[in-house]
Amino acid sequence: MKEKMHKLLKDSPTVRWSALILVSLTMLAAYFFVDMIAPLQKLLQVNNGWSAGAYGFFSGSEYMLNVCGFLILSGIILDKMGIRFTGLTATTVMIAGGLVKMYGLSDSFNDGGFGYQFFSSFLTQLPPAAKMAALGYAIFGIGVEMVGITVSKAIVKWFKGKELALAMGMEMAIARLGASIAFFFSSIIAGYKETPDGIVEGTLMNTVYVGIAFLCIGFLTFLVYTLLDKKLDNQLGTAHTTSKEDEFKLSDIGKIFSNPGFWLISLLCVLFYSGVFPFLKYAVNMMQNELGVSAQTAGYISGLLPVGTILLTPVIGSIYDRKGKGATMLIMGALLLMCAHLTFALAPMSMGLAIFAIIVLGVAFSLVPAALWSSMPKIVEDRFLGTGYGLIFWIQNIGLMIFPMLIGFILDAVNPGVAEKLAAGVKATYNYTVPMLVFAALGLFAAILGFMLKNMDAKKGYGLEKPNMNKAAN
Repeated sequence: MKEKMHKLLKDSPTVRWSALILVSLTMLAAYFFVDMIAPLQKLLQVNNGWSAGAYGFFSGSEYMLNVCGFLILSGIILDKMGIRFTGLTATTVMIAGGLVKMYGLSDSFNDGGFGYQFFSSFLTQLPPAAKMAALGYAIFGIGVEMVGITVSKAIVKWFKGKELALAMGMEMAIARLGASIAFFFSSIIAGYKETPDGIVEGTLMNTVYVGIAFLCIGFLTFLVYTLLDKKLDNQLGTAHTTSKEDEFKLSDIGKIFSNPGFWLISLLCVLFYSGVFPFLKYAVNMMQNELGVSAQTAGYISGLLPVGTILLTPVIGSIYDRKGKGATMLIMGALLLMCAHLTFALAPMSMGLAIFAIIVLGVAFSLVPAALWSSMPKIVEDRFLGTGYGLIFWIQNIGLMIFPMLIGFILDAVNPGVAEKLAAGVKATYNYTVPMLVFAALGLFAAILGFMLKNMDAKKGYGLEKPNMNKAAN
């Protein structure tokens, strides 16, 4: 039996890490597309007449359809249909949504193209382009979250009992490289320039075209991964057969929801991620307003966050694999999130302090994901792990949809007249103190949930504080 096990593809370090790199490149492409517009927020506001509220609506739209139940459906599809079918479906949906978003931002649509009149007929306080682009972003959002849970289950399949947290950390590090590329290069690709008197120049669509190209590459890398996945399934004898007792049933959703550990880790997840991703949607604009720097410089500062996590997340994942302390890492990450946002909110801002706060936030963003996603297999059974990931992503998406919109509305409310001045070509700045305090509060509440989860782990014996590599894989 031992001899047979050594012949499995996943027992070869070269093959399993190759599989990881392939799915990670798909996520890199998705992350670039997610963050490519963030450095160009002011371009939209000045040249396209978008308010902060319109930009917030657009930013939060990525999660709208998922919150309506598509993510739960994605998890069920994953457990029923498998990794290959779900991943290829997801990457196709990402491209389709990306194309709709591209059309909504294009001159073809804004010059009265197909759908313009319809999108002008409702929510008239928002530009038609914001609504059409939001529709595309929402469709893309179904795909990107579906591929996210698919990749998570794929990594568990190849690495459970081995270097699981390290592998999760490596995947996140490679994926976040896509975000860093977006923050570093989006404004350069768009030819973004701003004159001292507030005139903004640039071609937004250049960046969007590059984003679509990234999504196509991501589809191809996942297609190559499916070849390895099929070979592994054939070896395991799971390509076409599933025992009755291992088969996913809808009643399993009730089992997941009745698990108190699942709820604590899910609520911590939504609070923590709502303090990171929505912040990144506004980070470049905040730096421009608070420091008076160019979009390029603000993008470089903001891009330090994902760059830092590229280095730290695999290291922290490796520590969790060997030493444990997953719940403690969640608490530390949440507290660091709070400290970083309090620095942005209350300290007299300077370039050095902004870089320091971003680095602190990067450490937080390495601690929590590395511990959180590799802890899920300890809380949720393997046979409905895809649905478990789907449900936690669904709960996470509620916050990721609400908070970009909320921050946009708060910015307009506490900065009356600024949006109108910018649209009229008059130089004006936003004050970001209140939004940063909102983000800091999320970190505080996430830390409280972390302490509750650690206490629950001690009672229920999930093993969150224990090393991953002590768990038998085969």
